[in-house]
Amino acid sequence: MGKKIENAETFGKVIKEYRKRQKITQSQLAAVTNTGVRFISDLENGKPTIQLDKALKAAGMLGITFEIPAKEDIYD
Repeated sequence: MGKKIENAETFGKVIKEYRKRQKITQSQLAAVTNTGVRFISDLENGKPTIQLDKALKAAGMLGITFEIPAKEDIYD
């Protein structure tokens, strides 16, 4: 079972942890996600008004995935 993400701060900590484990710099992550270093810094520091699409792209580049539990699957 993974980490429960309930707020921007927790999400940012997870992003930072994954990035550091992979020995990727903020600059490198910014480059592959077509964002700026400031965005990555804000994301990792839990800025609550971060752009969701960019945050999800950064997470995906680091191998972080999200799924909705089957009991709450609204797409069936």
